Amino acid sequence: MKELKYLHHYNSHTQAQVHKLIKEDKLGLHLLEKYKNPHAVKNDKALFSYVSSLKNEHLKNASPLSKVLYDGKINVIHNALGTHHFISRVQGSKLKAKNEIRIASMFKSVPEEFLKMIAVHELAHFREKEHNKAFYKLCEYMEPSYHQLEFDLRLYLTHLELSGKIEAWS
Repeated sequence: MKELKYLHHYNSHTQAQVHKLIKEDKLGLHLLEKYKNPHAVKNDKALFSYVSSLKNEHLKNASPLSKVLYDGKINVIHNALGTHHFISRVQGSKLKAKNEIRIASMFKSVPEEFLKMIAVHELAHFREKEHNKAFYKLCEYMEPSYHQLEFDLRLYLTHLELSGKIEAWS
């Protein structure tokens, strides 16, 4: 069986189930049945508003967002789903901090659940820099289905690598 690079740390039983879906050419169909429609957040202004509302709902005391945008330079297959940047600059006698989130452009055409999972992940880095227990606990606080969504997103990336986009979401 071919190694599933997005799912390699899951147990062998789970991987076998995914291999079965792939062999039967049902992985894309499985995802379409579970997540029927793409989100409506198609531009940077809407993305900023979407992520800001999540931040304001769950991380009220965190520093404000300076920038949130779709980034065509993020290579999902080899790099990341999104990035977060903390930029500190001295301006006069004050220290100014800017928080930026960039999400790969390919996520303009996925279900809202996947976009929310990525946004929650990047927002969690505002409080927890490392991927540790506290980080994932914060992710679950903001999105109770976080781990299932992360798994399903990994299934989507696997499907994307093997056979291209799911046409209904394009």
